[in-house]
Amino acid sequence: MTTRVRRRMGVEERRAQLIGVALELFSHRSPDDVSIDEIAAAAGISRPLVYHYFPGKRSLYEAALKRAADELSGRFLEAHEGPLGARLIRVMHRFFDFVEEHGPGFAALMRGGQAGGSSTADALVDGVRQAAYEQIMAHLGVVSPPARLEFVVRSWVSLAESTALLWLDGKRVPRAELELQLVHDFAALGAVSAAYDQETAGVMLRVFSQEPADGPFGELIARLSVLAPAAPAVPQRRLPQFLR
Repeated sequence: MTTRVRRRMGVEERRAQLIGVALELFSHRSPDDVSIDEIAAAAGISRPLVYHYFPGKRSLYEAALKRAADELSGRFLEAHEGPLGARLIRVMHRFFDFVEEHGPGFAALMRGGQAGGSSTADALVDGVRQAAYEQIMAHLGVVSPPARLEFVVRSWVSLAESTALLWLDGKRVPRAELELQLVHDFAALGAVSAAYDQETAGVMLRVFSQEPADGPFGELIARLSVLAPAAPAVPQRRLPQFLR
């Protein structure tokens, strides 16, 4: 007959375990629907011991949000090698991996969930958006972006976020198609803003010149070409000087 000895965890190890357990539960159900009792049972400890490490459900929820935010921010990291379109495809693939793995948790992170109104939760969400923005700007090789280029990148980050949230509700569009469409959206947003701003035009022209014909941006041009016969011609006098 053998006796099983339960190993005693240190404070930081136990906190990390509880955060991991909570994040796993929040990833499959709304945090509002997960109780402290369930978290304690999943961790194999008593309810009072959970409160020993976290003063309440909100503090544990916010700790889980921080881990999720750190992981999500990391999904935007990508080597600065090769055409931008291919890089963005890889980023979107990892981003949707996270969205699919942590559906309710992702929604809770971006919408606020049970910690709605919490300055901590708001700061975490803003941190993810800022990290994504800075990564994209680094890929563009721009240190001091013109206003319109900043609008493009921040708008695109928001678009990826809102698209993912909508996609979770029924997944009505194949995921791979949506990933590609978001990369095309980036190119389209950049191209439209380039038509109004010379600095943005310079950045986008440099990016497009490095794209292969069979890459994501080349595919976008091919898809849009079917609309060309129906598009009205723009008189030269209405075009900005730098586009003539």
